[in-house]
Amino acid sequence: MECTIDWGGPDGMMFVARTGSGHVAVMDGAPEGGGHNLAPRPMEMLLLGTGGCTAYDVVLILKRGRHAVTGCTVKLDADRADTDPKVFTRIHFTFTVTGSKLPRAAVERAVQLSHEKYCSASAILEKTATLTFSVDIVDTAATLESA
Repeated sequence: MECTIDWGGPDGMMFVARTGSGHVAVMDGAPEGGGHNLAPRPMEMLLLGTGGCTAYDVVLILKRGRHAVTGCTVKLDADRADTDPKVFTRIHFTFTVTGSKLPRAAVERAVQLSHEKYCSASAILEKTATLTFSVDIVDTAATLESA
């Protein structure tokens, strides 16, 4: 795995990242740090990458278990240390998983497996942060039956 980060120049703190898989992402800083607030901060990218990693795992685990999953949202709420390096100290993951008759145990197990076995991003972040999780399930079968 590789990536290249290029600074946008002396008039700001924008950086363009190019991944080895051929994709591009842009990052910028806050105005008080010399940026122009035109893109996510690098630490936001780290947090969103972790959310993407664990959401990917949860959906894949549920699909492999032949569960009728139709949606997955994960909201991350994080705190950082007050002093440099301002590492994440607490991250709470709220999963909202949508599908037809999804067993709570299966969804909770998918979240647990992601955290304990598969998500390399959260495995790195748990070195400095306390990670907690909650799960909400939206049953589309119940919604259709009540309509």
